Amino acid sequence: MNRDVVNDGEKTLLSSITDRGTNMKKLLSALVLFSLFLGMATEAQDVLTPETLWSLRRVSGPAMSPDGTQFVYGVRVYDIEENRGNTDLFLLSVNGGEPVQLTDTPGSEFNYVWRPDGERIGFLSALSGSVQLWEMNPDGSAVRQISDIAGGISNFAYSPTGDHISFTRAVKLDQTIHDIYPDLPKADARVMDQLMYRHWDTWHDYAYSHLFIAEYSDGEIGEPIDLMPGERYDTPLNPFGGGEQIGWSADGRSIAYTSKKVVGTAYAVSTNSDIDVYDIATGNTANLTQGMMGYDTEPVFSPDGRYLAWLSMERDGYEADRNRLFVRDLQNGVNRELTIGFDQDAHGPAWSNDSRTIHFTSETQGTIQLFAATAADGTIEQMTEGQFNYGGFGVSGTGSDASLIVSRTSMSAAADIYNLSTASGQVTQLTFANKDILDSIELGKVEPRWVTTTDGKEMLTWVIYPPGFDPNRQYPALLYCQGGPQGTVSQFFSYRWNFQMMAANGYVVVAPNRRGVPSFGQEWKEQISGDWGGQAMQDLLSAIDDIATEPYVDAERLGAVGASFGGYSVFWLAGNHEGRFKAFISHDGAFNLEAMFGATEEIFFPNFDLDGAYWDNPTSYEQFSPHNFVGNWDTPMLVIHGQKDFRLPVTESMQAFTAAQLKGIPSRFLYFPEESHWVLSAQNGILWQRVFFDWLGTELEGRGGAGGE
Repeated sequence: MNRDVVNDGEKTLLSSITDRGTNMKKLLSALVLFSLFLGMATEAQDVLTPETLWSLRRVSGPAMSPDGTQFVYGVRVYDIEENRGNTDLFLLSVNGGEPVQLTDTPGSEFNYVWRPDGERIGFLSALSGSVQLWEMNPDGSAVRQISDIAGGISNFAYSPTGDHISFTRAVKLDQTIHDIYPDLPKADARVMDQLMYRHWDTWHDYAYSHLFIAEYSDGEIGEPIDLMPGERYDTPLNPFGGGEQIGWSADGRSIAYTSKKVVGTAYAVSTNSDIDVYDIATGNTANLTQGMMGYDTEPVFSPDGRYLAWLSMERDGYEADRNRLFVRDLQNGVNRELTIGFDQDAHGPAWSNDSRTIHFTSETQGTIQLFAATAADGTIEQMTEGQFNYGGFGVSGTGSDASLIVSRTSMSAAADIYNLSTASGQVTQLTFANKDILDSIELGKVEPRWVTTTDGKEMLTWVIYPPGFDPNRQYPALLYCQGGPQGTVSQFFSYRWNFQMMAANGYVVVAPNRRGVPSFGQEWKEQISGDWGGQAMQDLLSAIDDIATEPYVDAERLGAVGASFGGYSVFWLAGNHEGRFKAFISHDGAFNLEAMFGATEEIFFPNFDLDGAYWDNPTSYEQFSPHNFVGNWDTPMLVIHGQKDFRLPVTESMQAFTAAQLKGIPSRFLYFPEESHWVLSAQNGILWQRVFFDWLGTELEGRGGAGGE
C-alpha cells in the first residue's frame, strides 16, 4: 500500500476530499468519459478480454455502522497504463440505493472502521508518507490525520467503548549485518543461524509485528503501549493474517490476539498458534488455548461480553486440518466445540448482535456458503445456497430485522455486496460495481458435472462452456488443476485463473474437485496427504477422460494447466498422461520434491503432506516427484514463475524448462523478476494472459504466435 507521496500529504488529502464541489464535478466528468469509453470498447466486443478483466472494479468490505443502518466498502480500480491500483471508499444504506463516494485521493484508503459512537470513520492511508490513521465524518468531510507513528501502522481498530485504539507496527529486534559490523557500511549480505529467514515472498526484515494500544479521545491518541515488549513473535500471523486475528472485549477492558510464540526452526515446523488475552488494568497476558496444539485464530468476543469464540485446528504441523469453531464461557473458563459432527471447515466467525448465534462461512459441494451456529447447543444451520461463494460480512439488526451484509462472487461475476435476511433467507443485491461492463459481455455457461473416479467415488467437476456454445461444434478442452493442494475449486472469480476468460478464448474448461480439496468432508480432503501422485492424479485424468467422450470436445486438442500444486500436477501429468494432452502450462509448480523441500520455508507443509523429510522417508519423493518421470516427457510446455516466490522457488520451473529444452520438446519460460507466487500488477497480469493463450493457440490450434528468447 505504500506509495510515492508529497511532504504535505495531509494537506493533499484534506483538499482532495473536503473541496467536494470542484472534485465531484471533475469526478463526474471523468466517469462520463470513462463510461463512454467503455461503451465504445465493449460495444464492439462480446467476450471477456484481459484488458476488460483488469478494468473490473474490485469491491471489498463491508464495515457496518454502529446502528447497523449503513456500511462503508472499498472499490479498487486499476489504471493499466500507469500499472497501479487505487482504492476509494463508498457509503451505502443496508437497504440499497445510490452509493456515496467518500474519498477521492491519489493514494488508497483501507482498514476502514466506524468509531463506536458512529460520528467518525477511521481508516488507514499512506498519503502523509507512511501508513497512518485518519478520520472523517460519515459524509466524507472533515478529514484529519490522527496518528504520526514512526514506520507506520496496520490492523487498526477502536475499542468498543471508544476510549482506546489498537494497531500493530513493526518493532526491530534483530541485528542486521551493519549493526554487527558498523565499519562495513557497504557490505551487502545476511548471516542466518536458523530457519524462516524468508517467508512466501519476503525476506525477514529483522522486525516483528507487535500489538499496541493507546488511549483515545475525540481524535487524540495517547502514548502507545507495546503489549509484546521484547518478544520475537508476530501478531497477526505472517504473512496472511490481518485484523481478524485481533479482537476487543465488549467492555473494552481486554484484547485478544493470535500469536505463534516460537521462533526460527521451531516456527518453520510448527502450526501451534494460541489466543492470548491482555488485561488493560493489570497488564497481564493469559494464554486461553494452552494445550491446543494446532492453529488457534480469529478470536471474537460476544456483544454481551460473556463468551469468546475462535477457530481451532487439532493437530500441530497440519495447516489444512479441520477448522473447528470453539466457544469459551468467560465466567467459568469452559471451552466447547460447536462444530462437533460438522464435517466441514469454519471460517470468519461473527456474533449476532444478541449474542445467541455465531455466523461463519464454510466450503460445501464446491461453493462457499453462510452458516449459523447456535451458541447454546451448537445447532448448525446452512443459511445460503446456490452456485456462489459468500465471503466477508457484517451483522445488522436483531431478531426478525437481522441481516448479514455480505460479499458474494461466482465464476461469472466479481464481488458485489448483498443483504441477506436471516429470518427469510432472501438475498438482495446492494452494489453493482461492474454491471455496466458485464452486461455488455457474453459469458459462458457454468455447469456442475459428477464424474465417477477410478475408485468408484463421485467427484464434482465444474464445466465452463465457451460463450455462444454450439453442441454441434468441436472445441478444444482445458483441464484445470487446482492448487493448494487443499484448495476448493469453488465459485471464485480470479483475475488470473479466470475460467470465463479461458472459455472466451474458445475452450471448454474442466475444473474437477479432485482428492484433497475441502467441501466434501475431511476424509476426501486428507486423501491427498502422502499421496500426491496417486488418487488425486487419477481424479484429474478421470475428469478429462469423461468430458473427452462428449461429441463437442475434440479429444485431439486437450491441454492441462495449473499453478502451485496445480503446477506440480501439470509436471506430473507430463510424465504420466499417456498421450492424452497436446499442451501443458505450469505456473509456480514443484518439479523436484527433494529440492523443493530444501528450499521452501514452512517446513510443516511438506513434513505433513509428504510424510516427512526425504532423508527420513524417501518414499513419497521417489514415487511422486515429477523430475523422476522426465524420461516420458514428449509434449509442448509453457513454464511460468516469479522470482520472489519463496514457497516454491523459481529454480523449480528453471529445472523443468531446462529438462524440456534438453529433450528437444517445444517449451517456453515466462519469468517475472518482480512477482511472487502470484501475478499482482496490471500489465504483468495482462502479459500473463496473452502469453498463456498465445501458447495454447500455437500448440493446440496451430495458429502460431509471438516468441521469446
